[in-house]
Amino acid sequence: MDKNIFFREAIIRICGNLEIEKAMFSTLHFLQKAMPVSWMALEHYDEKLKSTRTIAIATPNEGRKVDLLTPLSFDAQQMMKQRIANKFRKARLLKDPKRHILIREMANFHGIQPTSLMDLSLESEGQLIGYLVLASEGREPFTKQHTELIAMLREPFAIAMSNSLKHREIHKLKDLLVDDNQYFQSELQRLSGDEVIGANAGLKDVMQKVQQVAPLDSPVLLLGETGSGKDVVAKAIHYSSSRSRSPLISVNCGAIPDTLIDSELFGHEKGAFTGALSQRRGRFERANKGTIFLDEIGELPLQAQVRLLKVVQSKEIERVGGVKTIPLNIRIIAATNRNLEEMVKHQQFREDLWFRLNVFPVWIPPLRERKVDIPSLVQHFINAKTKDLKLRAIPDLSPGAIDTLLRYHWPGNVRELENVIERALILNPSGPLRFDHLHLVKSQKAMEKQDPAKEIDTLDEVNSRHIRRVLSITKGKINGTDGAAVLLGINPNTLRHRMKKLGIDYGRKVNNRSAF
Repeated sequence: MDKNIFFREAIIRICGNLEIEKAMFSTLHFLQKAMPVSWMALEHYDEKLKSTRTIAIATPNEGRKVDLLTPLSFDAQQMMKQRIANKFRKARLLKDPKRHILIREMANFHGIQPTSLMDLSLESEGQLIGYLVLASEGREPFTKQHTELIAMLREPFAIAMSNSLKHREIHKLKDLLVDDNQYFQSELQRLSGDEVIGANAGLKDVMQKVQQVAPLDSPVLLLGETGSGKDVVAKAIHYSSSRSRSPLISVNCGAIPDTLIDSELFGHEKGAFTGALSQRRGRFERANKGTIFLDEIGELPLQAQVRLLKVVQSKEIERVGGVKTIPLNIRIIAATNRNLEEMVKHQQFREDLWFRLNVFPVWIPPLRERKVDIPSLVQHFINAKTKDLKLRAIPDLSPGAIDTLLRYHWPGNVRELENVIERALILNPSGPLRFDHLHLVKSQKAMEKQDPAKEIDTLDEVNSRHIRRVLSITKGKINGTDGAAVLLGINPNTLRHRMKKLGIDYGRKVNNRSAF
């Protein structure tokens, strides 16, 4: 065969497929027209493992991408090191391969019986990256002319092998990224999704609704005051659903400038507008197969509501400046602190969009309506903020600190409580934590003065009423993870002592109830 024709036809097959095993299979069938080759492989020596790694094999029946390590004896390792040091520039012909211990061990490992063998060293950027090995298992051996033809293919095979190794490394990094993502998703679920403070107390009704709607793909509308924990409930819904391994993308609709809303939500094509230097995926596209959380949905301008309605209805988007329709598989959770029904009446919010989002509304009660959760929230925030502030130890609460917090109205809800705890830790990092300086009591008294009919209870009355409420939730149980002591954030013995002081019966004194 003419060498120019051979070289051109071989290159077409070597570089004709991105999948190295398919390129090898096609090349082997072409080479069989010019030489008696029955087996071909790409190999490279793994110095760390003292083994030869095979990355692709071609036979007359198939081409296979593999990752096989051939363990080498000490003598075979020494021979391989010598080969690497010599850097054979030409194709090598071995007419009696069984005499070479390195070739013999590799042949035995792969289950072939070569009568003659050729190998060709492959280099990339001056570094030896591996070998092309060709075996003939028939009576007709390779000749010197065959080695001359194979030597012509050094560079194309080196490029193909280098690309294959890089592609394999990318896949390994991708697998690691997927594994890391799954790990961090599970960690995020543990830290943010599963740990809903008050799930068994003040938010019990809310969490029951979460468990009902989470397995479904229906839209959810979370309603409640600012800082009441709507984002936490949204995470609980996502991480309790079948989409938990896919992304949860949050969008604060009130924080995006009007001119950037379309680009942020739906993405844009390169050159769609001044400054669009490259294609960009929007939040909806990033949330594909997962959940998108549209916080502060009531802040969206009317024009953006029109475009959002189309996405909610069709589950399809078009990037800004694009004509291609992109289908989406997403679950929509929206949240607002505004009265959307009133906004609809005043034509500030589209009625058809409200109907689409209001499939399963969930009301998140403000903190003042679930003060039973305050002790647990306080302990949670103290633990979390202690880590954030890198404090040496978790400080204790001063006597009466919880009582002070229970008397406060909490207009800023859970978010305000979190800030109060952080401020107290900054002011007194070693403890005990007090909240007198925050003027919470004064603020509460000012609120009470606004209502002349409101009677001021004594501290014992407040404590008694609060403990009885918690005991009713735990059905009288004091000890255990679901007992009143844990919810109140105090020692069970301390709770019993306080109950005795306040005249609250427990234990055998309570009719038909002894499992406190």
